[in-house]
Amino acid sequence: AECRQTSKYKKLLFTLCWFHSVLLERRKFKSLGYNIPYEFNDSDYLICHDLIIVFLDENPNKTPFEAMRYLIGEANYGGRVTDNWDRRLLNVYMNQFFCENAISEEKFFLSELSDYFIPPDGDLGYYKEFIEHLPHNDHPAAFGQHPNADISSQIEQTNELLETIVSLQPGAITVDGSSPEEVVANQIDSMNGSIPELFDISSIQQSMRARPGPEALKTVLYQEVTRYNVLLSHIRKSLGNLRNAVTGFAAITPNLEEIMTALLEYKVPRSWSMAYPSTKPLGSWINDLQLRIRQIRLWIDYGIPNVFWLSGFTYPSGFLTAVLQTMSRAKGVAIDTLNWEFHVVEKSGDEITEGPKDGGVFVSGLYLEGARWDFSENQLAESLPMELMSQMPILHFKPVEGKKKINRNMYECPLYMYPVRTGTRERPSFVISVDLKSGNQTDDHWTKRGVALLLSSSE
Repeated sequence: AECRQTSKYKKLLFTLCWFHSVLLERRKFKSLGYNIPYEFNDSDYLICHDLIIVFLDENPNKTPFEAMRYLIGEANYGGRVTDNWDRRLLNVYMNQFFCENAISEEKFFLSELSDYFIPPDGDLGYYKEFIEHLPHNDHPAAFGQHPNADISSQIEQTNELLETIVSLQPGAITVDGSSPEEVVANQIDSMNGSIPELFDISSIQQSMRARPGPEALKTVLYQEVTRYNVLLSHIRKSLGNLRNAVTGFAAITPNLEEIMTALLEYKVPRSWSMAYPSTKPLGSWINDLQLRIRQIRLWIDYGIPNVFWLSGFTYPSGFLTAVLQTMSRAKGVAIDTLNWEFHVVEKSGDEITEGPKDGGVFVSGLYLEGARWDFSENQLAESLPMELMSQMPILHFKPVEGKKKINRNMYECPLYMYPVRTGTRERPSFVISVDLKSGNQTDDHWTKRGVALLLSSSE
């Protein structure tokens, strides 16, 4: 089909090609690109190409960009997008590329780099020549990404390659000549001393019953203690059974063989991830488990913490719901009428001697991915070179009445439990969205950066 508005058509066709290419190539940034990698294909492009012609031919005086953005971004390409945060990214690109300036400006830039812009009108050969002279290696800025995004995705690809190579290696003999059974037996002996003791649930309930404090938080504590007890009991039982199996006192079952393989590769056995998801290696995971149990024991022994380490909860969303319940009961309002406000606390955990007086909780343990927090300006800022994650200051999670206020200077930042932002079918990774000051950049800028908060890293 031919379009009667040739000049507009050429500009919007180039814009559509660029948009389609950006969506496809952004997948290389892994979790900083999309939460879920989508298989956009030529049929998406061809349908949208026909839509542009129809819109231009039927509206010769004023281009209906709003309708165009909706059908292309929401209905066609957006029809494949199942994650709300990926849909937000798609709409950011749509608003940037499909606008009046794209057809009215002589040189409309498609990214912050000067190499990428919509070329002046020309024939097919001219456009091909223009594309040939574009940089052969795409800079992350072409997608709105930080240069660190390339490093992050390359590290992830390298780890996947190394894991594949290791999985192909024979596992009969280790470097020092010991058999796998001897190595695992030594590992189990050293790990037994690192696994925390189980909680005495009955004594905890008895002591907490007489202690003042919100019932909702006590319920969360009981639930956390129960889940950690199930996990710790399972770890001890599986290590004991495996110890008997590798020393010849019991048969090795498929489950024990899977645990043995994981321990030899210094990975966390899959069955140990029942309480909470993690991508940490075995050593870091054990240390993290000890810190989690320590927070619970301090809560039991000394009362409600002044600052909660949110990463230490198996279900952080359940804890935050309990905080809302506490506020709703204190104010006598329905929990549905409460929303969150987030305030950065300019103190360290050691300097905070009591919880917030105006309700809510102080929260620590958050990491920023894709950006960093500027402590002097108290706002989001660009990541430092080679800094893939940065520590977030303590936040005050404060429940407030009324509808959530929309502030143009804030970035709605998703908070995830761990680096796998999609999570699993049974256990989503998303916890809550946190409003952060966007600083000198717009919220669209941070959306294209893939900025998110994480409760744990892979290290």
